[in-house]
Amino acid sequence: MNSKYTKYKFSGVEEIGEIPRHWESIRLGMLGIFSSSGIDKKIIEGEPLVQMINYTDIVKNRKHKTVFGRDVDFMVVSSPQSRIEEHRLNKGDLVLLPSSETDEDLGLSSLIDFDEEIVFSYHIIRFQFTREVYHYFKKYLVNHYTVLKQFSSEGKGTTRQIIGRNVLRNVVVVLPTISEQKEIVKYLDEKTSHIDNLILNTERKIELLQKKRISLISWVVTKGLNSKIKFKESGSDWIGKVPSDWDIVKLKFLFRIIKIISGELGHNVLSVTQKGIKIKNLDSNEGQHSMDYSKYQIVQKGQFVMNHMDLLTGFIDISKFEGVTSPDYRVFESSNLPVNKKYYLYIFQYCYWNRIFYSLGQGVSNLGRWRLPSDEFKDFLLPYPEVEEQNRIVDFLDKKTQDIDTLISIEQRRIDTLKEYRQSLISEVVTGKVRVCKEDLSKKSTNTILQLS
Repeated sequence: MNSKYTKYKFSGVEEIGEIPRHWESIRLGMLGIFSSSGIDKKIIEGEPLVQMINYTDIVKNRKHKTVFGRDVDFMVVSSPQSRIEEHRLNKGDLVLLPSSETDEDLGLSSLIDFDEEIVFSYHIIRFQFTREVYHYFKKYLVNHYTVLKQFSSEGKGTTRQIIGRNVLRNVVVVLPTISEQKEIVKYLDEKTSHIDNLILNTERKIELLQKKRISLISWVVTKGLNSKIKFKESGSDWIGKVPSDWDIVKLKFLFRIIKIISGELGHNVLSVTQKGIKIKNLDSNEGQHSMDYSKYQIVQKGQFVMNHMDLLTGFIDISKFEGVTSPDYRVFESSNLPVNKKYYLYIFQYCYWNRIFYSLGQGVSNLGRWRLPSDEFKDFLLPYPEVEEQNRIVDFLDKKTQDIDTLISIEQRRIDTLKEYRQSLISEVVTGKVRVCKEDLSKKSTNTILQLS
C-alpha cells in the first residue's frame, strides 16, 4: 500500500511544501545548462536541411507523456552546418516553453528520447543535464503542478506570458535518490498510462458523438422528417434524393451578397471562428490585425458572414452583432423567397464540416488560400422545402443537437477530471507526499481511476 515517508522537511518553496527528509530540493539551474537557438522556420537555398522542434510540437506532445520519440514528424528547415551542430538536441535533453498564451503551458517541457540530427527553434529553450538524473524521471521533473505553478507565478506580459532565463534557473524541483526515481517512474508510467487510455477512449466517444451530430444534420436537412414519403433525384451529388414535394434551387435565388464598406472607425470588429462569430479584442496581440478598420465591410444582425477564403479552417455563422468584418469575407442575407435562416445555417455549416464547399474551391490549399468563387457560390444547389417544414426541421435539430452537445459536455468534463487527477497524482508522488513501494500496485489509486472513468 502507498504510505507516507517517516520524516519530512520543508522544501523552502510554498508550492512544494514538505518533502521527504532525505530528498533534495534544488534549483533547476544547478542540474544543467540552459541555451537558446536562433534557428527559424525558413528554408534558404544552399543551406543544409534539418528537422526542427517548434513551440507547437511541445504543446501537442502533452498527449504523448511529454516524451519525443522517433515516431514524430517535425518540420524541416535550413540552417548553416555550424549552427546545426551548436543547437543539436541529444537524448536526455529537455526542451521547454519560455512563453505561452496560457498559464498552464508556461514552462511545459518534453524529453528527447532519441539520437538523431534534430535542432530546436528560437521559440523554445534547451536544457542539458550536467548532473545525473534517471533518464525517464526527467519527464516528470518539471511537468507537474508544483513546478509549473512556480513558472506561472513569474510570468510577465498581458496577452502572452513570458519567463526569463533567471526564472528557469531559479525554479525549485525535487530530487529523490536515483533508485527512488526509477521506482517513481515505474509507478507513474503504469498509472498515467491507465489514465491516458481512459482519456483516449473518452475522446473517441466525443468523436463518435460529433460524427453522429453531423450525420443527423446531413440526413434531416436533405431528407426531411418523414421517411415514408416518395423521393426524387435532386441532381446534386451532395444532396442525393429529396422528398418529391421539395424544390431544388440555386443559392442566388434565396440569398443575395451584400458589401457595404464602413468608411469609418468605431464599429465592433467581428471574426468568424470555428465556434461562431466573435467580437475581436483589438487590445490583444492574438490573430491578425488590420491597419485600417474603416475599410472593413458592415455586418447587420441576422446576416450570414462566411470565410470563403479558407475552406479548410474557415467557417460560417449568422451574426448576433452589428459591426464590421474583413472585406475578404462574404456577407449575405435572404432574398425574396421566404426561408428559415437557421435551416440554411445547418446546411452551410455541414458543407464546411464535410468539405462540400472545399470540393468546389480554387487556389493554393496548402497555404490556406482555398476559396469558393462567387459564381460557384451563387450557383450552389440547395434543397427548398416549404417554410413550415423548414421550421419543423430546425425545431427537431435544435432539440436533437442540444441533446448530443450535452452528452459531449459530460464527456469533456470527464476528460478534464481525469487530467486534473493525473496532474495531482504526479505532483503527490514526485514531491513525496505519497511513498511508492516496490510491490505497490495501489488498489486505492486504481479504484480512484475506475471511479473517474
